[in-house]
Amino acid sequence: MTIPEIDVTELEPLHRAGAAIVDVRQPDEFDEAHVPGAVLIPLGEVPDRTAELPAEGTIYLICKSGARSQRAGDFLAAQGYDVVNVAGGTMAWIDAGFGVDTGGAG
Repeated sequence: MTIPEIDVTELEPLHRAGAAIVDVRQPDEFDEAHVPGAVLIPLGEVPDRTAELPAEGTIYLICKSGARSQRAGDFLAAQGYDVVNVAGGTMAWIDAGFGVDTGGAG
């Protein structure tokens, strides 16, 4: 299944508007740097944590470079979620000079 994809320059105004962003990396990666406000649900936990996802609206999935978020998107789209993959992931977000938060995965 092919899910829609956007780049970080398209995500940034959506982020400012309060878009739901789910980071599917591991907690240590998330702690190093993540999009402010992103929710951490590691890829391996996505099937067991769908109850934590918004039931309506688009969910933007992000990882380090875009591969894991694509896999999460394939799974979630098959479950009926409206998902969009963020091409280039957190690395592209950082490279574009957008702000990041650290810590928080606890």
